[in-house]
Amino acid sequence: MPSETDAAHGHAISAEIKSRAVKLLTTREHSRQELARKLCARGYPTDDVDAVLDALERDELLSEERLVETYVNERLDKGFGPLRIQAELRDKGLSDTQIGPHVAIDDDDCLQRIASIHAKRFGDSGPRDHKDLAKRARFLEYRGFPSHLIARYLDMDD
Repeated sequence: MPSETDAAHGHAISAEIKSRAVKLLTTREHSRQELARKLCARGYPTDDVDAVLDALERDELLSEERLVETYVNERLDKGFGPLRIQAELRDKGLSDTQIGPHVAIDDDDCLQRIASIHAKRFGDSGPRDHKDLAKRARFLEYRGFPSHLIARYLDMDD
């Protein structure tokens, strides 16, 4: 049977974990998996970390829905495409079900985003040769835009 000192120690550990988690959440939104990884790396017991994260979710301090909304908007504003954003969110431990509705961009909007990021990087001039065209396509693909839309934008559908 746990003694009062064990219970007090357990409460102190939980308070310490919660304090560290809240501090991390004040800098930016985190997924549950990210927070668990960071807290466990500090040596906190997994069971205690899970209990604290459950409480943070109940109190809506930890919200993966909020993370996805914020992250997608920030990355779109920085000129990244839906494929890259989706891959980055998967790396954070989020599922396609959570991500999908937020990165679903229609082709016309995506083409406008491609045009904007392309103009920002390469200016208004067209590609000089095939090598330059390939360079532009690789850049847009790296940014996370679908290849069929890149080809359409760069008029490479032939």
